[in-house]
Amino acid sequence: MAHLGSRRGRVLALPVGLALTASLGFLPAGASAAELSDAPATPAVSTSAPKLSYVVNVDGRRGTTASVKKAISRAGGTVVISYDQIGVIVVHSQNPEFAKTIRKVRGVVSAGSTRTAPLSVQTDTSVGEGGQALTPSEATAAAARADEAQDALEPLQWDLPAIKADKAHRKTLGSRNVTVGVIDTGVDDTHPDLAPNFDARASANCVTGKPDITPGSWRPNPGESDHGTHVAGTIAAAKNGTGITGVAPGVKVSGIKVSTPDGFFYTEAVVCGFVWAAEHGVDITNNSYYTDPWLFACKNDDDQKALIEAVTRATRYAERKGTVNVAAAGNSDMDLSADELTDATSPNDTTPVTRVVDPKECLDYPAMLPGVVTVSATGAKDLKASYSNYGLGVVDIAAPGGDRTEYQTPEAPAINGRILSTTVNGGFNYKAGTSMASPHAAGVLALLKSTHPKASPASLKALLYAQADDRACTNPYDIDGDGAVDAVCEGGKNKNGFYGTGLVDALDAVRR
Repeated sequence: MAHLGSRRGRVLALPVGLALTASLGFLPAGASAAELSDAPATPAVSTSAPKLSYVVNVDGRRGTTASVKKAISRAGGTVVISYDQIGVIVVHSQNPEFAKTIRKVRGVVSAGSTRTAPLSVQTDTSVGEGGQALTPSEATAAAARADEAQDALEPLQWDLPAIKADKAHRKTLGSRNVTVGVIDTGVDDTHPDLAPNFDARASANCVTGKPDITPGSWRPNPGESDHGTHVAGTIAAAKNGTGITGVAPGVKVSGIKVSTPDGFFYTEAVVCGFVWAAEHGVDITNNSYYTDPWLFACKNDDDQKALIEAVTRATRYAERKGTVNVAAAGNSDMDLSADELTDATSPNDTTPVTRVVDPKECLDYPAMLPGVVTVSATGAKDLKASYSNYGLGVVDIAAPGGDRTEYQTPEAPAINGRILSTTVNGGFNYKAGTSMASPHAAGVLALLKSTHPKASPASLKALLYAQADDRACTNPYDIDGDGAVDAVCEGGKNKNGFYGTGLVDALDAVRR
């Protein structure tokens, strides 16, 4: 079955050797301080080897970071930035033995290359998500159907009544004291539907792993993906009489750009994004991507283990600072609770190899990290979208992500089964994917935070799950009607692999 082309859709797994550290101050399982050395590393002599980017994760002992930085220099590395608050150091090096060398240094918990291609070589051919344009005739017809309470294109947004957001807006549009950070490809804050709600103070460009706050640096450049702009509109497009309406049109939205010009979301950028959000008043982050180059990163691989560790530390730090992190489940129609999966797309920045992985040990991150709200996608008929990943115990909640119109046709006046939202240069287009589902959940969380401004991240997540509209398993699931079962749902009405705890409910979110 063919899948729709949204950016959220890749994966990996094997048996695990070393356990991830739960927090700063703990060494890898089975390791002791005596096994580590802070002896001078052999200086790198190669200056022609490809330059790679690394993350080095250190333990929480006093003085560790300073001594590790010295060892990094001796090993031929250059520190780009050190996130001392979580013990993650971003490094560039041309020493092909850098990671192997630095792992032996006292105080280093894990270290690994964030990519398999050199820093100067990045070509991602898998993004391919142009979206389906909204035609002028469709826009004119929608505006003619809009009532006084609706924005001009709102009649085409079947997704808003699907989660009762239209009814929620009669009570409140959300609080301007709440900010949702879109960690993505950048946000075009000049769009008329986004400009009124844009929070520049909480925006940055994190692509290098080090935040750049140059005005406008958070925008996609010409030719770059409009993915983040589309996500931002779903969350908080202003209710201003024109264009579309966001799920929480009264809250603020920020842009935290983490993807390279070629569409890669590398670990150092993702870490930067979460730390930036945590320290700039962002209440909710939306993460509609997986971290490249591994669809699934495996804990028994020294490099991949370090990447998971770094992002885990960043997400936990953000939550400790009051941020709820929301992520898309992925677009591969995979059961993430299965015993094994086949990943034929990783690493996607050089030459992919086909491997069989165990998703209990190899993670699609940040979606599968502890504490992150993992969102599957539904279509216009409230059924799991044809492409959406699923899995009992992995998916936390469901939200509209759209589907092929021939699979799930919306009720009139809506005419397209995908999600209509903002694009660059002031336009609008349709996209489908769990990338589009996740911002619906982030928008509902923004309404919850508006209603309960003092609620902790744990309390907000509990409310989100408790208020969700139960959706029983859809079995047999033959979404394309060809007579073959396309996926199997496990679990009961209150919690299952397709819909988690149910479909997000915006109306309940605004009830005190």
